Amino acid sequence: MKKILFFTLLMASSSVMYAQFGILDRAKQSAKNKVNNKIDEKINKGIDKTVDGVDDAASGKTKKPKSNESQPENNEQGNGNSKSSGKASSGSFKSYSKFDFVPGEKLVAAEDFSQDAVGDFPDKWNTNGSGEIVTTNNAAGKFLMTRKEVVFYPEWIKNLPDNFTLEFDLMCTEKFSFYSGGILVGFTTVSNIGKNFRNFGRFGDGRIENGGGFEIGFHPQNAGGQQGTTSFYSSNNNQEVLKNEADQDLFSEPNKILVHISLWRQKGRVRAYMNDKKVWDLPKGVADGLKLNSLYFRNDGATDDNDAYYVGNIRLAVGAPDTRNKLITEGKFVTHGILFDVNSDKIKPESYGALKDIANVLNENADVKVKIIGHTDADGDDKSNLDLSKRRAEAVKNMLSKEFSIDASRMETDGKGEASPIDVNTTLVGKANNRRVEFIKL
Repeated sequence: MKKILFFTLLMASSSVMYAQFGILDRAKQSAKNKVNNKIDEKINKGIDKTVDGVDDAASGKTKKPKSNESQPENNEQGNGNSKSSGKASSGSFKSYSKFDFVPGEKLVAAEDFSQDAVGDFPDKWNTNGSGEIVTTNNAAGKFLMTRKEVVFYPEWIKNLPDNFTLEFDLMCTEKFSFYSGGILVGFTTVSNIGKNFRNFGRFGDGRIENGGGFEIGFHPQNAGGQQGTTSFYSSNNNQEVLKNEADQDLFSEPNKILVHISLWRQKGRVRAYMNDKKVWDLPKGVADGLKLNSLYFRNDGATDDNDAYYVGNIRLAVGAPDTRNKLITEGKFVTHGILFDVNSDKIKPESYGALKDIANVLNENADVKVKIIGHTDADGDDKSNLDLSKRRAEAVKNMLSKEFSIDASRMETDGKGEASPIDVNTTLVGKANNRRVEFIKL
């Protein structure tokens, strides 16, 4: 299978989208003649019209891999977030030194499509078009792939509080056309998107109308090159609140073909991260008092039939973390923001913000000692889970000592395995809640 390129962030208003994806007449793009010439050269040479591993999303089928192609490793076992292959690594822990994202306090929704059959559209989602569950050779687990212009959203998410975080993994196909549309994630006041899909289409009356919200999009290219454009758009009662645009070059590490997106709303403030880079921090990104009810994804459509987006490993958490109060005053802090590779004690680099948050509290309270306790879900056998939980707690201690200069003598470790669940072990959300790290004040 050809490599799937990771791409840079685009959050575009409708006028920018039209100009970038070739909707306007080329005469209106005279300023971009140089770019168009480059694109024409690429077209004349011919772009590969096949994407190995998957057929057109509209067919409802997936293409079987060639006999010499390896399949992504099975990720049915839990006790960690979906693990990517080495190619899809999101970077070293050290590269996240400026990453301050901290997931919401309570995980309320998780989706890795493990319950859905390859080739089907996911059962708990709604759409006005087509899409299908696929696997790839570039990252383990299942992804929802879309190619055509389509809106799709999780029906079970009914409301979003003033404070929430959303994380997901994203890929696109190689040689993605500059003229193909982006994929966007929107947060809206509309409580039932399915009743009026047209409001969220490219040519609708407004992508986040009927009260407003904000919308964030992604596209791998800016004017045919290898630097994407980022922008941000939000509205309230059909009135534009904020629109920003900027270039964001994230192709300095081309081997990272999978992008981890982290979004954080704190009332009016919105932050957006792509892997270890903060691409937006907007203190007035959302109108005051705006009550958001739903989230959706929208593929703006492809001019090249092979251009596709892949979305997976979605996590929605709510509530602003209050590490200091819970650990110092209440004596116990529980976090789901320290993530590990599947069945491993290796800490994922996107855990940096959560660890830094804890380290700050410990540094500000130098006399406090803590016990770090690891917990797993119930997948696998009891003995293995107990051992894994102990190793993960020790890994957290070592990371706090090595990276954040917390005296190791202030930290003890233990592991409970699957013995102390705080949720059911029969759902994705329940299992994710049970996989946690606790800090107990001594």
